Amino acid sequence: MEKETRKKIIEMIRREVVPAMGCTEPVAVALCVAKAVETLGETPDNVELGLSGNIIKNAMGVGIPGTGMIGLPIAVALGALIGKSEYGLEVLKDVTPEALEKGRTFINEGRIRINHLPCTPSNLHIEVVARKEREGEETHQAEAVISGSHTNFILIRKDDDVIYREEEGQAVCDSVEDVELNMEMVYKFATEAPLEEIDFILEAGRINKAAADTALSGDYGHSLGSTIRRNGRHLFGDTPLEHIICLTSAACDARMGGAPISVMSNSGSGNQGITCTLPVISYAEDMQADSEMTTRALILSHLTSIYIKQSLGRLSALCGCVVASTGASAGLVYLMGGDFSRICAAIKNMVANLTGMICDGAKPACAMKISSGVSTAVMSAMLAMNGKCVTEAEGIVADDIDRTIRNLTMIGRDAMQETDRLVLKIMVEK
Repeated sequence: MEKETRKKIIEMIRREVVPAMGCTEPVAVALCVAKAVETLGETPDNVELGLSGNIIKNAMGVGIPGTGMIGLPIAVALGALIGKSEYGLEVLKDVTPEALEKGRTFINEGRIRINHLPCTPSNLHIEVVARKEREGEETHQAEAVISGSHTNFILIRKDDDVIYREEEGQAVCDSVEDVELNMEMVYKFATEAPLEEIDFILEAGRINKAAADTALSGDYGHSLGSTIRRNGRHLFGDTPLEHIICLTSAACDARMGGAPISVMSNSGSGNQGITCTLPVISYAEDMQADSEMTTRALILSHLTSIYIKQSLGRLSALCGCVVASTGASAGLVYLMGGDFSRICAAIKNMVANLTGMICDGAKPACAMKISSGVSTAVMSAMLAMNGKCVTEAEGIVADDIDRTIRNLTMIGRDAMQETDRLVLKIMVEK
């Protein structure tokens, strides 16, 4: 692989695998609010938001870190009151009890208005207007717009002065376009890149395992991870499978339950970052894999997920655990000693099984979906290592691995659009 291509892939991974505190959709909203308020230069009297349906869907039922509250209003209020845009997806890390109380007051005084924008240039789209009104004076306002990815500002404006506008055609779209990946390229990079250039990925293991440890010592979300740890061993045994499901679901419990911790995300999703990381870390520890094997397996898992997201898009009706657990299955096969053909077999096995799992928003129950994904990842890897692979005569699986992945993403991106609209309709009308 050419050095310049390798450099671009490393830059892509570093951009897509980053720390995030809380669910990335409400956090992205808080980030956009913080930027609008910073541009205004003072605490606003009111904040008005226009959001794409997928942002609303993924922010309705999730805990906001350090607040004990769920949903968008508290994320908006805290973004306005204490958010710092320089923190990126950790914008709310300065939450204090005093700030939380002020945030509740901000909500109760009716200072927040949230609107659904049915037609947006991206499934991930956030518009914020922060206003300051003074009696006898002209109202001042500032606007910030994020679109395409969770931290991609395309417009910043104060009153009539445009401070920043992304030029047409420059906006970061729903996919990463720096390097057009394919599965062979992903495999060669993961297995051949100099170790010193990619060992930064081990930090994802440290951060995400710390999130799991937080949940296992507390009570977050539905406590699936700690329930499995306490009560599940008579069903699963003290096995690698139990360890994988326990750790991965626990980290999701903490994140979706509003624990004040960061996780290492993938493609703008903390749950995807957890799912790409912890099955690989858990199995590597059980098998006593060395640092190089662990590093390359993690890179393979994360970059496979990034590759799939290139054609799927940031947000869709397809649950992100389908993508991330497919990456994890590839990483598990590598740790089991499998070659490229067996990794491709595991991916095909995953596509044959999990395609069609809907995303009905970020919420504590995501831990159960993630557990379904990672248990399927183990099963798919095991079948692949035993020489078993779903054939092109079965369902949407094709003989070519890249075509198989495109078949998966076409269903998630295109065919499930009506599903996405119906899911949102059901959620908002309950």
